[in-house]
Amino acid sequence: MSSETFTVRVDTAIKKRLEKLAKSTGRSRSFLAAEAINEYLGVNEWQVTGIKQAIESADRGELIAHDRVKEWVNSWGSKDELPKPTGK
Repeated sequence: MSSETFTVRVDTAIKKRLEKLAKSTGRSRSFLAAEAINEYLGVNEWQVTGIKQAIESADRGELIAHDRVKEWVNSWGSKDELPKPTGK
């Protein structure tokens, strides 16, 4: 895997925390920062994709009434738990 260098400005307190963690884990600051960025991207890319898909679904009219969703959620954990509602 190839890599590139770029500069990021961080608060002094964050840099100190990163240095402390690097020292205690035996990893470099660069390694830890790259791992943190990778994890952040994974979470946020997933979230943005989900939001876009939901908007597209709503634009197509694929909606579920709030009352049906609320009823479903309120049934969770009960002996009469309802199946996930669909837009059909």
